[in-house]
Amino acid sequence: MAAQPENRGTAPAIPYALLVLAARQAASDTVVFYPSDHFVSDDSAFSGQIEGAFEGTARRPDLVTLLGVAPDRAEPGYGWIEPGEPVAGAPSHRQVRRLWEKPAMADAERFLAQGWLWNSFVMVGRVSTMLALIRLTAPDLHRSFSEVAGTLGTLGETPVVERLYCGLPSVDFSRQVLSVRPDRLAVLPVRGVHWNDLGDPERVLATRRRARTMPVRELLPVSISA
Repeated sequence: MAAQPENRGTAPAIPYALLVLAARQAASDTVVFYPSDHFVSDDSAFSGQIEGAFEGTARRPDLVTLLGVAPDRAEPGYGWIEPGEPVAGAPSHRQVRRLWEKPAMADAERFLAQGWLWNSFVMVGRVSTMLALIRLTAPDLHRSFSEVAGTLGTLGETPVVERLYCGLPSVDFSRQVLSVRPDRLAVLPVRGVHWNDLGDPERVLATRRRARTMPVRELLPVSISA
């Protein structure tokens, strides 16, 4: 699959990738989306959490699972997840009550005290389930990509997708898809792993400072892309 021709926020890349997979007769397969600019202290432990999310999806294929990291501070620059009751059929997962993207500091402090989780934006789910969620919450975006789905994987894909992106608005996946239908989501709490979003220079420096105190075996970044 070709790279996105333009930046249109976090949302368009996801239906693009999902529809490519659907065109390959993989609509019932389970996929994982990894942001490319994150750091985790223990790759093996984090990968084990991903495997747990796959197991939860096998039991509850109707839900999209987010990996929610146990926070160590009130960070206003992250998205937060309010966990609810255990998911029926997948008790290691929790229902998602609400998502809150980049709160004010006072709200972040409240979320920390109430046991909310950071939204790592690592997502696991069936291709068909994710596409159904996008169709419910961002129908125009879903329609735009569905109209070109027949060209995906062909020689005509690149020019068609380039024209499509020229007319797309910027769409934020967390705000305009995930936050709209938390009832379609589950969260798997991740504990015992240091995680950081490296999208801010200060977080990069903080991660470097922390890395100096970590054993060498824990200095493995996660940089897998969907």
